[in-house]
Amino acid sequence: MVGLQISSIPLLGLFLIKSHDIYSVDGFTTPLQATSRSITTALTSSSITRHAKEKNTDGLAGEDLLSDFCQGTNEFWKNLVIEAVRNYVEISPAESTVNANSTPFQKLTAPPEVPGIPRPVWLTILGSVPTALGWYGYYKFSVEEELYHHEMRERGKVSGCGGYGTLFPFVYGVLIGFPLTLLHIPGGEFFIEAASAWILLGQINLYNRVNQLCTETESIKKELGLTEGPLWEWWALLPPPLDVVVGLRQVHFLSEYWRVVRGYPKEKDLVADELFPFISMPERFTLKQFFSAT
Repeated sequence: MVGLQISSIPLLGLFLIKSHDIYSVDGFTTPLQATSRSITTALTSSSITRHAKEKNTDGLAGEDLLSDFCQGTNEFWKNLVIEAVRNYVEISPAESTVNANSTPFQKLTAPPEVPGIPRPVWLTILGSVPTALGWYGYYKFSVEEELYHHEMRERGKVSGCGGYGTLFPFVYGVLIGFPLTLLHIPGGEFFIEAASAWILLGQINLYNRVNQLCTETESIKKELGLTEGPLWEWWALLPPPLDVVVGLRQVHFLSEYWRVVRGYPKEKDLVADELFPFISMPERFTLKQFFSAT
Protein backbone atom coordinates (compact mmCIF):
# COMPACT_ATOMS: atom_id res chain seq x y z
CA MET A 1 0.00 0.00 0.00
CA VAL A 2 2.85 2.37 0.85
CA GLY A 3 4.59 1.58 -2.45
CA LEU A 4 1.38 2.26 -4.31
CA GLN A 5 0.92 5.60 -2.61
CA ILE A 6 4.49 6.68 -3.43
CA SER A 7 4.25 5.63 -7.08
CA SER A 8 0.95 7.49 -7.39
CA ILE A 9 2.25 10.86 -6.18
CA PRO A 10 2.98 12.32 -9.67
CA LEU A 11 -0.51 11.40 -10.87
CA LEU A 12 -2.07 12.80 -7.72
CA GLY A 13 -0.19 16.03 -8.26
CA LEU A 14 -1.58 16.30 -11.77
CA PHE A 15 -5.10 15.73 -10.47
CA LEU A 16 -4.80 18.39 -7.78
CA ILE A 17 -3.35 20.94 -10.20
CA LYS A 18 -6.29 20.60 -12.62
CA SER A 19 -8.77 21.62 -9.97
CA HIS A 20 -9.54 25.32 -9.58
CA ASP A 21 -9.96 24.85 -5.84
CA ILE A 22 -7.11 25.62 -3.46
CA TYR A 23 -6.35 22.77 -1.11
CA SER A 24 -5.37 23.08 2.50
CA VAL A 25 -4.51 20.49 5.13
CA ASP A 26 -6.36 20.79 8.43
CA GLY A 27 -6.65 24.54 7.96
CA PHE A 28 -3.00 25.27 7.08
CA THR A 29 -2.32 27.32 3.95
CA THR A 30 -0.61 25.45 1.13
CA PRO A 31 2.46 26.77 -0.71
CA LEU A 32 0.21 27.26 -3.73
CA GLN A 33 -1.91 29.73 -1.76
CA ALA A 34 1.09 31.63 -0.49
CA THR A 35 2.60 31.89 -3.97
CA SER A 36 -0.70 33.03 -5.44
CA ARG A 37 -1.02 35.79 -2.85
CA SER A 38 2.51 37.04 -3.51
CA ILE A 39 1.93 37.20 -7.24
CA THR A 40 -1.40 38.97 -6.79
CA THR A 41 0.18 41.62 -4.60
CA ALA A 42 2.87 42.32 -7.20
CA LEU A 43 0.49 42.74 -10.11
CA THR A 44 -0.88 46.13 -11.10
CA SER A 45 -4.60 46.77 -11.39
CA SER A 46 -4.65 46.37 -15.17
CA SER A 47 -2.56 43.21 -15.16
CA ILE A 48 -4.81 41.70 -12.51
CA THR A 49 -7.79 42.16 -14.81
CA ARG A 50 -5.91 40.68 -17.76
CA HIS A 51 -4.62 37.79 -15.65
CA ALA A 52 -8.12 37.00 -14.37
CA LYS A 53 -9.53 36.90 -17.89
CA GLU A 54 -6.74 34.64 -19.13
CA LYS A 55 -7.12 32.37 -16.10
CA ASN A 56 -10.86 32.10 -16.67
CA THR A 57 -10.33 31.22 -20.34
CA ASP A 58 -7.65 28.68 -19.49
CA GLY A 59 -9.89 27.21 -16.80
CA LEU A 60 -12.77 26.73 -19.23
CA ALA A 61 -10.46 25.17 -21.79
CA GLY A 62 -9.07 22.86 -19.12
CA GLU A 63 -12.57 21.81 -18.10
CA ASP A 64 -13.44 21.05 -21.71
CA LEU A 65 -10.29 18.98 -22.19
CA LEU A 66 -10.96 17.08 -18.99
CA SER A 67 -14.56 16.47 -20.00
CA ASP A 68 -13.54 15.23 -23.45
CA PHE A 69 -10.97 12.89 -21.90
CA CYS A 70 -13.50 11.52 -19.39
CA GLN A 71 -16.17 10.98 -22.04
CA GLY A 72 -13.74 9.28 -24.38
CA THR A 73 -12.46 7.04 -21.59
CA ASN A 74 -15.97 6.04 -20.54
CA GLU A 75 -17.02 5.22 -24.12
CA PHE A 76 -13.85 3.24 -24.82
CA TRP A 77 -14.26 0.94 -21.83
CA LYS A 78 -18.02 0.70 -22.30
CA ASN A 79 -17.42 -0.83 -25.74
CA LEU A 80 -15.38 -3.61 -24.12
CA VAL A 81 -18.31 -4.76 -21.97
CA ILE A 82 -20.71 -7.38 -23.32
CA GLU A 83 -24.04 -6.06 -24.55
CA ALA A 84 -26.18 -7.98 -22.04
CA VAL A 85 -24.36 -6.32 -19.13
CA ARG A 86 -24.54 -2.88 -20.76
CA ASN A 87 -28.28 -3.26 -21.26
CA TYR A 88 -28.86 -4.26 -17.63
CA VAL A 89 -26.91 -1.36 -16.15
CA GLU A 90 -28.12 1.24 -18.64
CA ILE A 91 -28.81 4.53 -16.87
CA SER A 92 -32.53 5.15 -16.23
CA PRO A 93 -34.61 8.13 -15.13
CA ALA A 94 -35.22 8.51 -11.40
CA GLU A 95 -37.73 6.08 -9.89
CA SER A 96 -37.67 3.77 -12.90
CA THR A 97 -36.79 1.02 -10.44
CA VAL A 98 -36.28 2.62 -7.02
CA ASN A 99 -38.52 4.99 -5.09
CA ALA A 100 -38.86 6.03 -1.47
CA ASN A 101 -40.69 2.81 -0.58
CA SER A 102 -38.43 0.32 -2.39
CA THR A 103 -37.09 -2.70 -0.51
CA PRO A 104 -33.37 -3.12 0.26
CA PHE A 105 -33.13 -5.89 -2.34
CA GLN A 106 -34.58 -3.62 -5.01
CA LYS A 107 -32.04 -0.92 -4.14
CA LEU A 108 -29.13 -3.38 -4.14
CA THR A 109 -29.98 -4.81 -7.56
CA ALA A 110 -31.28 -1.69 -9.32
CA PRO A 111 -29.45 -0.26 -12.33
CA PRO A 112 -28.13 3.30 -11.97
CA GLU A 113 -30.62 6.14 -12.13
CA VAL A 114 -30.34 9.90 -12.52
CA PRO A 115 -30.74 11.65 -10.14
CA GLY A 116 -28.92 8.92 -8.27
CA ILE A 117 -30.31 6.32 -5.90
CA PRO A 118 -29.83 7.03 -2.17
CA ARG A 119 -27.75 4.15 -0.80
CA PRO A 120 -27.18 4.69 2.94
CA VAL A 121 -24.23 3.24 4.81
CA TRP A 122 -26.18 0.36 6.35
CA LEU A 123 -27.39 -0.73 2.90
CA THR A 124 -23.89 -0.50 1.42
CA ILE A 125 -22.49 -2.68 4.21
CA LEU A 126 -25.40 -5.11 3.82
CA GLY A 127 -24.49 -5.59 0.18
CA SER A 128 -20.71 -5.53 0.56
CA VAL A 129 -19.92 -7.75 3.54
CA PRO A 130 -21.77 -10.97 2.50
CA THR A 131 -20.34 -10.68 -1.04
CA ALA A 132 -16.73 -10.09 0.12
CA LEU A 133 -16.91 -6.55 -1.34
CA GLY A 134 -18.18 -7.88 -4.65
CA TRP A 135 -21.31 -5.73 -4.48
CA TYR A 136 -19.18 -2.71 -3.57
CA GLY A 137 -17.73 -2.93 -7.08
CA TYR A 138 -21.26 -2.56 -8.41
CA TYR A 139 -21.84 0.33 -6.00
CA LYS A 140 -18.69 2.04 -7.29
CA PHE A 141 -19.81 1.56 -10.89
CA SER A 142 -23.31 2.83 -10.17
CA VAL A 143 -22.42 6.00 -8.28
CA GLU A 144 -19.80 6.97 -10.86
CA GLU A 145 -22.25 6.38 -13.70
CA GLU A 146 -24.97 8.36 -11.91
CA LEU A 147 -22.65 11.31 -11.28
CA TYR A 148 -21.43 11.18 -14.88
CA HIS A 149 -24.92 11.46 -16.33
CA HIS A 150 -26.02 13.97 -13.68
CA GLU A 151 -23.13 16.26 -14.64
CA MET A 152 -23.91 15.87 -18.34
CA ARG A 153 -27.51 16.79 -17.74
CA GLU A 154 -26.74 19.76 -15.48
CA ARG A 155 -23.57 21.17 -17.06
CA GLY A 156 -23.10 19.54 -20.44
CA LYS A 157 -19.63 18.38 -19.36
CA VAL A 158 -18.19 15.91 -16.86
CA SER A 159 -15.34 15.76 -14.36
CA GLY A 160 -15.25 11.98 -13.88
CA CYS A 161 -14.88 8.97 -16.18
CA GLY A 162 -18.22 7.36 -15.31
CA GLY A 163 -18.80 3.81 -14.17
CA TYR A 164 -17.13 2.16 -17.14
CA GLY A 165 -14.12 4.46 -17.32
CA THR A 166 -13.49 4.37 -13.58
CA LEU A 167 -14.01 0.70 -12.70
CA PHE A 168 -13.00 -1.31 -15.76
CA PRO A 169 -9.41 -0.03 -16.19
CA PHE A 170 -8.88 -1.27 -12.64
CA VAL A 171 -10.59 -4.60 -13.32
CA TYR A 172 -8.66 -5.29 -16.52
CA GLY A 173 -5.40 -4.12 -14.95
CA VAL A 174 -5.78 -6.63 -12.12
CA LEU A 175 -6.97 -9.42 -14.43
CA ILE A 176 -3.90 -8.94 -16.64
CA GLY A 177 -1.36 -8.08 -13.97
CA PHE A 178 -2.14 -10.76 -11.39
CA PRO A 179 -1.51 -13.80 -13.64
CA LEU A 180 1.63 -12.16 -15.04
CA THR A 181 2.92 -11.64 -11.52
CA LEU A 182 2.19 -15.25 -10.54
CA LEU A 183 4.06 -16.47 -13.62
CA HIS A 184 6.94 -14.05 -12.93
CA ILE A 185 6.48 -12.38 -16.30
CA PRO A 186 7.79 -8.78 -16.40
CA GLY A 187 5.10 -6.12 -16.43
CA GLY A 188 2.68 -7.77 -14.06
CA GLU A 189 3.43 -5.50 -11.13
CA PHE A 190 3.19 -2.46 -13.41
CA PHE A 191 -0.34 -3.38 -14.50
CA ILE A 192 -1.43 -3.90 -10.89
CA GLU A 193 0.12 -0.65 -9.64
CA ALA A 194 -1.25 1.34 -12.58
CA ALA A 195 -4.73 -0.11 -11.99
CA SER A 196 -4.51 0.67 -8.28
CA ALA A 197 -3.32 4.22 -8.95
CA TRP A 198 -6.20 4.76 -11.38
CA ILE A 199 -8.89 3.62 -8.92
CA LEU A 200 -7.25 5.67 -6.15
CA LEU A 201 -7.29 8.81 -8.31
CA GLY A 202 -10.91 8.12 -9.12
CA GLN A 203 -11.72 7.84 -5.42
CA ILE A 204 -10.05 11.17 -4.62
CA ASN A 205 -11.91 12.76 -7.51
CA LEU A 206 -15.16 11.27 -6.22
CA TYR A 207 -14.61 12.84 -2.80
CA ASN A 208 -13.96 16.20 -4.42
CA ARG A 209 -17.14 15.98 -6.49
CA VAL A 210 -19.23 14.94 -3.46
CA ASN A 211 -17.91 18.00 -1.62
CA GLN A 212 -18.97 20.20 -4.52
CA LEU A 213 -22.43 18.65 -4.75
CA CYS A 214 -23.09 18.94 -1.01
CA THR A 215 -22.22 22.64 -1.03
CA GLU A 216 -23.53 23.67 -4.45
CA THR A 217 -26.42 25.71 -3.01
CA GLU A 218 -27.27 27.18 0.37
CA SER A 219 -30.47 25.14 0.53
CA ILE A 220 -28.53 21.88 0.04
CA LYS A 221 -25.99 22.89 2.68
CA LYS A 222 -28.78 23.76 5.11
CA GLU A 223 -30.63 20.50 4.48
CA LEU A 224 -27.46 18.50 5.10
CA GLY A 225 -26.37 20.64 8.05
CA LEU A 226 -23.08 21.60 6.37
CA THR A 227 -21.00 24.76 6.32
CA GLU A 228 -18.28 23.27 4.08
CA GLY A 229 -17.54 20.10 2.15
CA PRO A 230 -17.65 17.13 4.56
CA LEU A 231 -14.69 15.15 3.18
CA TRP A 232 -10.90 15.43 3.30
CA GLU A 233 -10.04 14.12 -0.17
CA TRP A 234 -6.45 13.27 0.75
CA TRP A 235 -7.60 10.86 3.48
CA ALA A 236 -7.97 8.34 0.64
CA LEU A 237 -4.16 8.08 0.72
CA LEU A 238 -4.05 7.12 4.39
CA PRO A 239 -3.87 3.53 5.67
CA PRO A 240 -6.87 1.77 7.21
CA PRO A 241 -9.00 2.57 9.08
CA LEU A 242 -8.74 6.23 8.04
CA ASP A 243 -9.32 5.59 4.34
CA VAL A 244 -12.33 3.50 5.35
CA VAL A 245 -13.67 6.33 7.53
CA VAL A 246 -13.63 8.87 4.71
CA GLY A 247 -15.06 6.25 2.35
CA LEU A 248 -18.02 5.62 4.63
CA ARG A 249 -18.55 9.38 5.01
CA GLN A 250 -18.63 9.66 1.23
CA VAL A 251 -21.26 6.92 1.06
CA HIS A 252 -23.35 8.72 3.69
CA PHE A 253 -23.22 12.23 2.28
CA LEU A 254 -23.69 11.20 -1.34
CA SER A 255 -26.72 9.17 -0.27
CA GLU A 256 -28.07 12.13 1.66
CA TYR A 257 -27.51 14.43 -1.32
CA TRP A 258 -29.53 12.19 -3.62
CA ARG A 259 -32.21 11.87 -0.95
CA VAL A 260 -32.57 15.66 -0.81
CA VAL A 261 -32.57 16.02 -4.59
CA ARG A 262 -35.30 13.40 -4.89
CA GLY A 263 -37.30 14.94 -2.07
CA TYR A 264 -37.39 11.77 0.04
CA PRO A 265 -37.92 11.97 3.83
CA LYS A 266 -34.90 11.53 6.06
CA GLU A 267 -34.51 8.07 7.59
CA LYS A 268 -32.22 7.12 10.44
CA ASP A 269 -29.16 5.14 9.42
CA LEU A 270 -28.40 2.61 12.17
CA VAL A 271 -24.70 2.46 11.28
CA ALA A 272 -23.94 6.10 10.44
CA ASP A 273 -26.24 7.80 12.94
CA GLU A 274 -26.17 5.49 15.96
CA LEU A 275 -23.37 2.91 15.99
CA PHE A 276 -20.66 5.14 14.45
CA PRO A 277 -21.96 8.72 14.58
CA PHE A 278 -18.65 10.18 13.35
CA ILE A 279 -19.67 8.93 9.88
CA SER A 280 -22.58 11.36 9.72
CA MET A 281 -20.98 14.28 11.58
CA PRO A 282 -21.45 17.42 9.48
CA GLU A 283 -18.10 18.81 10.65
CA ARG A 284 -15.06 17.91 8.55
CA PHE A 285 -13.01 16.81 11.53
CA THR A 286 -9.21 16.64 11.52
CA LEU A 287 -7.01 13.63 12.30
CA LYS A 288 -6.32 15.05 15.76
CA GLN A 289 -10.03 15.40 16.49
CA PHE A 290 -10.74 11.89 15.19
CA PHE A 291 -8.10 10.20 17.35
CA SER A 292 -8.96 12.23 20.45
CA ALA A 293 -12.63 11.25 20.05
CA THR A 294 -11.87 7.56 19.58
